Order: sequence, then structure tokens, then C-alpha cells
Amino acid sequence: MRKSFIEQVHYIRIPVRDLEQSAHWYQDVLGLQLLSITEDPFAIFKVNEGPFLITLVPTEDETFAHFTIDNESAFSIGFTSPDLSGFHQHLIDNGVKVEEIQEDNGHAYFHFFDPNGNKLQVHW
Repeated sequence: MRKSFIEQVHYIRIPVRDLEQSAHWYQDVLGLQLLSITEDPFAIFKVNEGPFLITLVPTEDETFAHFTIDNESAFSIGFTSPDLSGFHQHLIDNGVKVEEIQEDNGHAYFHFFDPNGNKLQVHW
């Protein structure tokens, strides 16, 4: 196998309708560290101490960071959490649309939606 020219994923862009509201949600509810809101404007978040960034991109288009399979939404961004049930309850307590925790071959996960309708997954 050849060595890849790609070293790592640097960032993912997520479409949002209201940049300020979404930036507060990603910071306050998900606990991500807001690095900056640029003049472009974009909101750039750091995920813990890793090199990975999440960038919120404002748009008025009806678009999402997930896709569909057989007309069912399928996530494209997956997070990990060592306290899956605690995070699940935290999201419920903050009024987030959250699906039930599921297990698949010893792998627990659930899906949730940001204020813009982007479907996200978290697992452990």
C-alpha cells in the first residue's frame, strides 16, 4: 500500500442558518472551545486538545451536514464520549432533539440534532 499524502483531517464545515445562535449552542451545549468568529464570517471550534476543528458556515440554503439513504437521514459526523448516558441526559436537559441510545455488537451510540437540523452521532 502506498503512503497517503494526507496526514489528518483538519476540519469539517457544518452549514448553519444563524451563526451567532449556532456558535453559542456548540459552545454552551456541546462544550466545544470557540477559537474565533472570522470576518468571512465563520465560527471555528477546537475539539479538545486534538488538531481537529469544526467550522460553522452560515447559509440561507436548505442544506445539512448529513445525507439520506432511502429517504432516511444518515449522519456524516460522529463524536465519541466516555459518558454516553450522561451526555444523552445533558442534551435532553438542554432541549436538544435526541434519539434513544442503541447498541450494536457491544457498540453504544445515539443520534442528535443541532439547532439547524444537522444530524450528528455520538458513540462509545
